[in-house]
Amino acid sequence: MNIIPAIDIIDKKVVRLERGEFDKVKIYSENPVLIAKKWVDLGAKLLHIVDLEGARLGKPVNTDVINEIIMNVRVPVELGGGLRKKEHIDTAFNIGVRFVILGTSGINDEELCKFLVKRFGERIIFSVDVKAGKVAVEGWKKLAEQDALEYIKKVEGLGAKRIIYTDISRDGMMTGPNLETLKSILQATLLKVTVSGGISNIEHIRALKELEKDGLDGVIVGKALYEGELDLKNALEEAL
Repeated sequence: MNIIPAIDIIDKKVVRLERGEFDKVKIYSENPVLIAKKWVDLGAKLLHIVDLEGARLGKPVNTDVINEIIMNVRVPVELGGGLRKKEHIDTAFNIGVRFVILGTSGINDEELCKFLVKRFGERIIFSVDVKAGKVAVEGWKKLAEQDALEYIKKVEGLGAKRIIYTDISRDGMMTGPNLETLKSILQATLLKVTVSGGISNIEHIRALKELEKDGLDGVIVGKALYEGELDLKNALEEAL
């Protein structure tokens, strides 16, 4: 099971939000490259980067700093946030992003998603960001009509291989993952699933490790790392 540090970016700074709310932002560093190097030096094999301004505005905003991160680390990067057009995805891959995460476009542009999955295969990941049982879009500001399982079946049909499942109500709150809901997601799909939201201590990592046999292949950790509640080295060892 992979432990994936999150680097959320606003105004070229590393931040974390609570439940995706932009008025509840905390700045952790003004140097995302140093943060990326720190997590890699501690053993991270993959970095999860989100252009939060891009997610809010519907177009990439922090491409330059993301490019700088990629040029300075030796591990793959997965990127999400505002990647809603073919040219956005092309630019991401051209600067060295390994995996692109689609959120809003997964709901709103099925033809684009079909094209991207056919062209890039496993390098396209779909985010399933859930609030009140519905999939959230446009920087988590709006709720789509589809519930999580409906949407997962849809992206399976598009040929997806991996999803990132986020419980928005727990994101940035360090209250622990919703294990029961996660179990139901894993039982309903053959897709590889990465989970995000609420993971804050080594006990949560141990509990999630038990779900690896059911298809859980990764855990994204953010605020707990930045607040010092979770040690990345310990988490990586526990996940082996």
